[in-house]
Amino acid sequence: MGDILFLAHRVPYPPDRGDKIRSFHMLRHLAAQRPVHLAAFADDPRDMDRPELADCTASRAIVRRGKSQAVAGIQALASGRPLSLTAFDDWAMRRAVEAVLARENIDTIFVFSSQMAQYLPAEGGQRVIMDFVDMDSAKFAAYAQAAKGPMRWIYAREARLLVAAETAVAARADASLFVSEAEAGLFRRTTGAERVHAIENGIDTGFFDPSARFERVEAGPALIVFTGQMDYRPNVEAVMWFAEDILPQIRVARPDARFAIVGRNPTDAVRALARQEGVIVTGEVNDVRGWLAAAALVVAPLKLARGIQNKVLEAMAMARPVVASAAAAEGVDHNGTIAVAETAGGMMEAVTLLLRDPQNAVELGRDARARVIARYGWDARLAPLDALVGLRARLGEAA
Repeated sequence: MGDILFLAHRVPYPPDRGDKIRSFHMLRHLAAQRPVHLAAFADDPRDMDRPELADCTASRAIVRRGKSQAVAGIQALASGRPLSLTAFDDWAMRRAVEAVLARENIDTIFVFSSQMAQYLPAEGGQRVIMDFVDMDSAKFAAYAQAAKGPMRWIYAREARLLVAAETAVAARADASLFVSEAEAGLFRRTTGAERVHAIENGIDTGFFDPSARFERVEAGPALIVFTGQMDYRPNVEAVMWFAEDILPQIRVARPDARFAIVGRNPTDAVRALARQEGVIVTGEVNDVRGWLAAAALVVAPLKLARGIQNKVLEAMAMARPVVASAAAAEGVDHNGTIAVAETAGGMMEAVTLLLRDPQNAVELGRDARARVIARYGWDARLAPLDALVGLRARLGEAA
């Protein structure tokens, strides 16, 4: 029985953003049963050395990613390839992957995110598991529909080239994974691909537990919280929409309402929101749980969302009442334990009702945590992965 090579477009630690949460738990799950060799990019200097990964990796090859968007854009136009791929095309990573394949007995390659599929060997005979997570081409197609001028052409080009690349990778892979059945179904319908499976995200309900030990945040009774990576376009659009179109209406009924935008790398546009009455922009925080615990409620007003939103699961696990857009709630099997609103008026009304009725908010949060515990434990969510990677069959053969 051979080892696993795990390719990731970001170092899967710390698990403090959506993609790194999923990749970390995938990596740890696989490493519990077979040796795993990690090859990953670091876009943060702190990720060049993460000793915490030593317990779940047999070896690590980390490559610093420093290519600018301008250079990646020129390469994409010159090569006819998607910008999403040229941005992660790096000779040092190719050499690192080749070295692992030459040195180790690798019989399975687990590819996390489509950007890393370009490092698959032309010939090798290894089992290939491709975790697309979301269908990136569909995201860019949605961007194109909403854009105007040159950006419409750029996004449409990216969507067209990406779907061709995704189709080709899926044809080669032994299994293609997506974070929800909705994403998996969309991929099947769009590409005609077979061997497509949904492996949902989970949540560490021991860590995200309101009774756990963590640094508390002092806040008033009407704190509304949003969490996320704040240079990610859907998150930026979400908080701007909420702060500019929804929060002012809420503050008519609740002048003490405040909106905290919690997450690293806020763009200039997000930082500018802090000049608005009632808006807080924190930037990176050491532990998001303090802000979640302090929240009267958590909002997820995303207009564009793919798959299962970790931010929603985390808030539910922290027993917070959640008001989410239909897009943000779509992939979450919440069984009515979160409030869903389609419009700015609907979101304003849902938030205001919860602020007016703290007891109902507490009960909704309690039900949300119970739902997450029952439905989204990581062990249960990742159990189908074993058969796809061949763990159960091989363990059975060894017995």
